[in-house]
Amino acid sequence: MAYLDRDGVRIYYQAFGPLDGATPLLLTHGFSDTSAMWQPNVAALSASRPVITWDLRGHGRSDAPEDLARYSAQACVADMTALLDARGIERVVAGGLSLGGFLSLEFWLAHPDRVAGLVLCDTGPGYRRDEPRQQWNDRAIALAERLERDSSHGLALAARGILTQRDARVIDALPAVTIPALVLVGARDSAYLGAAEYMAAKLPRAVHAVIPDAGHVCNVDQPDVFNQQVLDFLDQPDLRPARSLCQGSSLPRSSRTSVPWCGGFWRRNRRSARYGG
Repeated sequence: MAYLDRDGVRIYYQAFGPLDGATPLLLTHGFSDTSAMWQPNVAALSASRPVITWDLRGHGRSDAPEDLARYSAQACVADMTALLDARGIERVVAGGLSLGGFLSLEFWLAHPDRVAGLVLCDTGPGYRRDEPRQQWNDRAIALAERLERDSSHGLALAARGILTQRDARVIDALPAVTIPALVLVGARDSAYLGAAEYMAAKLPRAVHAVIPDAGHVCNVDQPDVFNQQVLDFLDQPDLRPARSLCQGSSLPRSSRTSVPWCGGFWRRNRRSARYGG
C-alpha cells in the first residue's frame, strides 16, 4: 500500500503483480465503495501484468478535503494521471465499475494516448438530454444531504462534486473510442443492461458480455466468471505489450439503445433507465 500526495490531498493506492509484463491495468471503484471491492479479482488479473487499485478522494483511505472545489471528475482524472506517473507507467487498460467506469471514459477523453483499452463494468456513459441529467443530479444532491445528516462528509462532497454530471461529452465521444473495450454487466443489474447494450453498440471495438446471476457488482457476485472474461479480453495483441516510462475469446457485439448513467449507490427506476439519455 502507498499514498500519493496531490496538493495536500493524500490518495491511497495499491500496486499488484510484476513490475513489468503486459499492459498495466488501472481499476477504479464505484461511488461509496473502496478499492477493497477488487480483492476477489486482483490475484488473477495481476498474474502477468501490473494492476493498480486506488481510493477516490472522499472514499476509503484517501483524504476527504473539506473544500467542495477539490471534488470533480476532472480532479479524479488528474489523480489517475498522477498515479500512473508515480508508477512510471505510460499507458494502461483503464477499468472501472459504475462511477469508476464513467471516470475511465473521462480519463480516455482527457488522455487518449495513455489508454490502450477499456473495461467498463455495470456502468453507463451519461446523458445527452438536459432533463434526465438534471433528474440524476437532483438525486445525487438528495443523497449528499442524507450523507451529511449521517456525518459522512467526504462521501457527501463526492456526491455533490463527482457523482453529478454537467454535459454530454462522454456519451457523444463513444464512436470516437477506437481502442478495444470490454463492456460487462450483471444479468440482474436491470438498471444498467440497456446502458451496456448502448455502449457496446456505439464503441467501435467493443465486446459485450452479460454475467449470469450477478447484480450491480458483477466482479464480486461472480468473481471467477468476471476474471475469466477480463483475462480473455486482455489476451489480445493490442494489450499484451507493456509500455512504461521506466522500461522499454470472442464475445458477441450487442445493439440497442438506452442509457442510465453510472452511479453505484442507488438504482435507476425502469422508466428513467429506458428513456433517459
